[in-house]
Amino acid sequence: MPPVEVLPDALLWLDYVGIAVFAISGALLAAEKKQTLVTFIFFAVVTGVGGGTIRDLLIGAPVFWVGTNSTLAICIGAALAVWFLSRRMILERALLWFDAIGLAAYATYGASKALAFGVAPVPAFAMGVMTACAGGIIRDVLAGEPSILMRPELYVTAAALASGLFVLLAWFGAPAPLAALVAGLFGFALRGAAIARGLSLPAYGR
Repeated sequence: MPPVEVLPDALLWLDYVGIAVFAISGALLAAEKKQTLVTFIFFAVVTGVGGGTIRDLLIGAPVFWVGTNSTLAICIGAALAVWFLSRRMILERALLWFDAIGLAAYATYGASKALAFGVAPVPAFAMGVMTACAGGIIRDVLAGEPSILMRPELYVTAAALASGLFVLLAWFGAPAPLAALVAGLFGFALRGAAIARGLSLPAYGR
């Protein structure tokens, strides 16, 4: 497969969307637990940067939030927004829907960044899934919640769909923005269907 050129200004918005909505989901979980503002910010940061940090360490890229102020500023801003927002304004199941948006955006961006750094297609697919899921896993473990990996509804599968679609479309030469749009929308649609209708994969029954 020829190297895939992914321009930072073409897909950077996906990174920011993923950071912001995952940070909000972390802060929302802190709100559900009635934690302090410090915990709001901590959960927002860990959830927002967790998956991308692991991805960058594995692919040999500079850790994306270390050299810029914007990433942590987004996370802190998300935490403050949730802190000052009335609980009546937080829609029921908002955590799940913010998480779904972040899942689709981050899975797509993670795969694209891995490809841009010369990672082979299959590992790049795995990097997309890890980018999307690791932050939520860390958030749930710290909060004492059941891990997303242990929930029956489709979650990792939706991340895999978004990541896999991006890699596949890139393989066939689709422009990066178009591939990202299609992959992100399909990943979000699958996760949204799982939230709305309780879709899940069959569990082992033997």
